[in-house]
Amino acid sequence: MNLLKSQANQIKWMKEALNVGKKALDVKEVPVGCVIVYQDKEIIGRGHNLTNILKNPTRHAEFQAIDEAFEWCRKNEKNWLNVFEQAVLYVTCEPCIMCASALRRVNLVNCVYGCSNERFGGCGSVLNISTSNNEELNFGKNMTITKGVCEDLAIKLLQSFYACENPFAVEPKSKENRTKPELNPNEFS
Repeated sequence: MNLLKSQANQIKWMKEALNVGKKALDVKEVPVGCVIVYQDKEIIGRGHNLTNILKNPTRHAEFQAIDEAFEWCRKNEKNWLNVFEQAVLYVTCEPCIMCASALRRVNLVNCVYGCSNERFGGCGSVLNISTSNNEELNFGKNMTITKGVCEDLAIKLLQSFYACENPFAVEPKSKENRTKPELNPNEFS
């Protein structure tokens, strides 16, 4: 089953991830949103960054969505390995190295992302965990990556966060020279 064939569906699901990312913005977290879609039909996991609120650096959007998808599998008495093979993870920003590693470990090998992550990207921007064949790491199957879906909106969402003061920053950086882009709710629908 080709889970990545429809560009219209990729945009539809990415807009769902963008809306989840907006929720992170509302609670002053870095606005990365993620959804896991099973068989291109239903969202079985959603997540956004909660690293600051939970004071846990591993609580990235992908981990939140994976936890919700595990719970969905448990409630529906489905084998998570089989479900994840038939699922696609949509995330607004390229998974970091930690998240890309986790995706491969849990067999979530179809990933669509919005914008690249030039500082921490684990799907090719910094390190390519998605197709690493390092036997010592025992990563499992290679990932199929589709990048740049709704890229402009994903960037705009991140810019809206970084244009403001971060209340969780140890030493907040001045943002007085930055302009905050207007977010039009209709763009995400």
